[in-house]
Amino acid sequence: MSQPVPPPNQPQQPYGGPPQDGNPYGGQQPGRPQPGAPTGNPFAEQPGPYGQPGAPFGGGAPFAPVAPARDNVGLGILAAVVAAVVAGAVYGAIIGATKHEIGYAAVGVGFLVGFASGKVGGRNPALPVLSAVFALIAVYFGQLLGEAMITAKQLPVTVSEMFFDHFSVLNELWKGDSDFISYLFFAVAAVAAFSGAKKAAD
Repeated sequence: MSQPVPPPNQPQQPYGGPPQDGNPYGGQQPGRPQPGAPTGNPFAEQPGPYGQPGAPFGGGAPFAPVAPARDNVGLGILAAVVAAVVAGAVYGAIIGATKHEIGYAAVGVGFLVGFASGKVGGRNPALPVLSAVFALIAVYFGQLLGEAMITAKQLPVTVSEMFFDHFSVLNELWKGDSDFISYLFFAVAAVAAFSGAKKAAD
């Protein structure tokens, strides 16, 4: 018997060529999925129109991370108030213990108030100005507290009684003891608060 001879003029099917003889898989290369073929991954990128790359599962661009809020005036003011109370109390305790006003302590009060405000509140232009105002209040409160502590050591009154029951007398004592250096500390604290708020917001 003779072997069957292929019909003449029929081109040989190259490996990986287009499908022939109705075989839809005749032109596929092993191990490489064809475009549009399911891959088994429901999150895989789907082809777009006209052969362009499509969007990931769910459509649209991927979500960008949300930037943290950096312009919250309310929280910045609250942070400045808390820092002013704490720093003013510490400043007053230093004055009461040493019986002297210390310049770098006033600088620290102002910087702490401004830094807390800027760190929490962000870059709002009102915060450095408000921080300077709260720093002035903190220094004034600290100097009054220090005056009350010094007076309480000399008179039979407590610090709280001097501060709350005899505030007008305490304020007059503070005015009598204040000089140019005392007011200079106010200015230094305000400048430090303004600068601290700016640096913390950067």
